[in-house]
Amino acid sequence: MAFAADDVTVLGQLDEELRLAHAPMPELFAKLVTTACTRLPRLNKSGPAARVEGLASASAWVDAAFLLLELEIPAWKVRRLVCQDSEWLCSLSRQPNLPIALDEPVEATHEILPLAILRAFVEVRRSAMGAGQFVARVPQVQPMPEGLTCCENFA
Repeated sequence: MAFAADDVTVLGQLDEELRLAHAPMPELFAKLVTTACTRLPRLNKSGPAARVEGLASASAWVDAAFLLLELEIPAWKVRRLVCQDSEWLCSLSRQPNLPIALDEPVEATHEILPLAILRAFVEVRRSAMGAGQFVARVPQVQPMPEGLTCCENFA
């Protein structure tokens, strides 16, 4: 359990670094990949990992952030990207087609769009580690035992 708490702390520090950053930097992006990513370091360097590195080295930060989301957390989709009062809000959701009142999105803000996206990604990772495991939101229905019958008269 202490290991998960340490990971949450490290992700909190990474989120703080992203929050304080004035611009996306290759060093910060590399730190994010080594700290928060689980799939990307395992991928072959000639495939999607090379695409992410290529986009980051070309300073295509928004494309690199979206590709990172696609590779690392494919179940999460961008629900909303809004710029209000010179600050970007990135909202990620597992169910982007649900009404917002029924959804549980993860949101993050920053003055720079790719940093807002990366902060939302870190928040998804932190919430997953903090919860320990994902909780099923659909109740599980048990089959009826043998010999049980319904005697109600619905007429």
